[in-house]
Amino acid sequence: MSRLSLSALLLLSLGAVARADDMPVIKVEMRDGVIVPAVIEVPANARFKLEISNTGQSPVEFESLELKREKALAAGSTSAIVFRTVDPGTYDVFDDFHPEAKAKIVAK
Repeated sequence: MSRLSLSALLLLSLGAVARADDMPVIKVEMRDGVIVPAVIEVPANARFKLEISNTGQSPVEFESLELKREKALAAGSTSAIVFRTVDPGTYDVFDDFHPEAKAKIVAK
């Protein structure tokens, strides 16, 4: 590979990292049957990252049937889900391990 090709690949890679870092990060806390915030506002028609932290003593599972996303987390752990885009609207979210824990994602 030529030196110019390697330089071009490096620049393209750095550009991809910069775009990923520019993505909005929305934080959600799950704690033994509670989801905070109860209304999770996200940008519609744009990439974003949902960072989910389980601050409780038991496992949780963040789930949205409408958005076809789920993420199980052990107590004390944090993970993320990257959404490419979400159409404007309101989507139900729940904790599959604690059925009383409900929230809404509002994309606008």
